[in-house]
Amino acid sequence: MGLHAKIWHNVGPACDVFINHRTVDTRRTVVRLLYDHLIQQRCKPFLDAETMKPGDRLLDTIDKAIRGCKLGVAVFSPRYCDSYFCLRELSLLVESKKRILPIFYDVKPSQLRVEDSAILSCSQKDLKRFNLAIEEAKSIVGLPFDSSKEKLSD
Repeated sequence: MGLHAKIWHNVGPACDVFINHRTVDTRRTVVRLLYDHLIQQRCKPFLDAETMKPGDRLLDTIDKAIRGCKLGVAVFSPRYCDSYFCLRELSLLVESKKRILPIFYDVKPSQLRVEDSAILSCSQKDLKRFNLAIEEAKSIVGLPFDSSKEKLSD
């Protein structure tokens, strides 16, 4: 095995699917089921809490996973747009021209808005990037999910 192959073998292949979500809204529900289902289908999903290891550099690891993925699944939820990290990841998916599958979990596309840079502690430039990414994602046909009416197992 050559040096390049050894390095690749140690680093491992890129993920197939990057799961972008707001942890407080979705980790114990739809995201966990999605991750487990993708594993069963022999995909290589990236889910921060499952994929990252102690010592990993947070933003570097996430950025590398996004750049290497084939598909981004954006799980939009009621507090999604309050998260700098969710919006940053979505912006990178859009800017990298990745295919995105939106899941609208207890939220309608029309409810997704990025309004206040102070809440996000971001620059006006980032705010513009985030709004462009949200508008792009809203224009993609996604999967709606209303937890008050539907079962996760379905």
